[in-house]
Amino acid sequence: MSLRQLRRPLMVALPLAVLATAVVLGQTTAQAGPAPAVVTGSAQLPAVPLGEFSNALLPGSVGNDRGVKLGGIGSDIFPARRAGEFWTVTDRGPNGQIKVDGSKRRTFPVPGFDPALVKIKVRGDRVSVLEAHPITTRSGKAVTGLPNQRGRDEAPYTYDAGKPLRYDPDGLDTEGVVRAADGSFWLADEYGPSLVHISASGRVLARHVPKGLHLTGTDYPVVESLPKLLQKRATNRGFEGLALLPDGDLVAAVQSPLSNPDTAAGEASRTTRLLRFSPGKGAVTAEYAYRFDPVGEVDPGEDDTSELKISSVVAVGRDQLLVEERTDKAARLQRVELNRRWDILGSRWDDPATDPSLEQSGGRAPVLPKRLVVDLRKVKGVPQKIEGIAISGRRTLTLVNDNDFGMTDGPDAFDDQGRLVDSGVPTKVVTVRLRTAAW
Repeated sequence: MSLRQLRRPLMVALPLAVLATAVVLGQTTAQAGPAPAVVTGSAQLPAVPLGEFSNALLPGSVGNDRGVKLGGIGSDIFPARRAGEFWTVTDRGPNGQIKVDGSKRRTFPVPGFDPALVKIKVRGDRVSVLEAHPITTRSGKAVTGLPNQRGRDEAPYTYDAGKPLRYDPDGLDTEGVVRAADGSFWLADEYGPSLVHISASGRVLARHVPKGLHLTGTDYPVVESLPKLLQKRATNRGFEGLALLPDGDLVAAVQSPLSNPDTAAGEASRTTRLLRFSPGKGAVTAEYAYRFDPVGEVDPGEDDTSELKISSVVAVGRDQLLVEERTDKAARLQRVELNRRWDILGSRWDDPATDPSLEQSGGRAPVLPKRLVVDLRKVKGVPQKIEGIAISGRRTLTLVNDNDFGMTDGPDAFDDQGRLVDSGVPTKVVTVRLRTAAW
C-alpha cells in the first residue's frame, strides 16, 4: 500500500443552520416523525494488513499483527477540503475482553499499534487511504493505545489474557477528531478523559486533562485544565464525540453519564455532559447537561440504560450541533443549541457534594432542549455501530462505522496459532441524504 503524502493545509467550511424553536425541555419535540432519508452511496475500506500499515508510518512498531487488518478508522470523520475526502482517526487499536476466573480482562493483541490520523478518499464503492500520520510524543515515539494509570484504567493483557502488559502514560484512546484553521488537529480521548492538541504531522503538542489527575511520566506536556469531576468518567467511557464550532471553540461529549456519585448512579442515569472548550484560553468556558431518550426508544428491545452513548457531535452552525445518541445496534441524531441559558459550568451540578447529583436528578436539572433529525435505524443500508458523522451538504450526511478491527470478545477471537478469527464486519463509509433540509 502506498501512502501519498499531501502537505497542503486544509480549511473546512461548515454549513450554517437555523434551529427550530418548537422544543420540549430535555425531550425530543413531538412531531410526525424524522425527515425521511435514503442511502445514496456506500464504500468499503479494503483489507490491508495492520502491520504493513503501521510499519510504513513507524518502522518496527508492530512485530506481529496476528492477522489483524487495518480498521477502527471509524472512530470519527471530519471533512477535508476536497469533496469526497475526509480525515479519520483510528481508536486505540485492536482490543477485546476475555473472562478469567469470573473477571473480564482487557486484551491488546497488537500492543505496539500506534493510533493514527488517516485521510481517506471515497470514490464509488471504494475507500482509499491518501495520507496517514502516526500520533507521536514530543521525541517522535509512538503514543500507543495502552491504558495510562494503574488502579484507574483497565489493566492491559496479551491477546489471550494470559500475561499482563505495561501501562503507558503516553497512551491515548483516540475517538473524536477535528482539524483547526491553522492545520493542527484536536482529538478526544477516553482515558483521561482528555482533549489532545496535535500538530499537522501528528506530534502531541499538549494534552488537557481533568484537574487533580496527576498523570506523570509523559513525553509531552500535560495541562490540568478540565473540571475535576470528569475524573468520575465511567471506565472506557470518557470523551468520544468532538465538534469544531465556527468560532474555533470545541465541544466535547462525555460518552456516558459520569459515575457520580458512584457506578450504580452512572449506569442508571440518562444524563451526560457536553463541554465547550476554548483553545485560545486553554479552558472550559461552558458546560451543558444532555439527557438521552429512554433506551427502548433509541433501540427497541434494549432495556439496559447503560448501553446509551454519545459517539459523535457535529457543528451545523453557530452554537448548534447534531448529537448522535446510540447503542451498538441503533442511532439517532438530535439537534441542539448551546444557549447560555442552559450553561451549568460552576453551578451546584459541578459540585461533587450535590445530592442528588446531576446524574441522579432525572428531569429536575436543566438539560438542553433537543429535536430529532433522523433515526438511522430506519434508514436501509446504514451499518451498525456508527461512530463518525460529517456534514457533506445541506441535506447530506457522511457516516462511518467502527468495525473494531474485526475483533470480537471471548477466547475464540483467535485461533490456535494466535491469528485473528475476523468478525467479517468491514469499515464502511455511507452517504445519507435527507429528503428535507434539517440545518
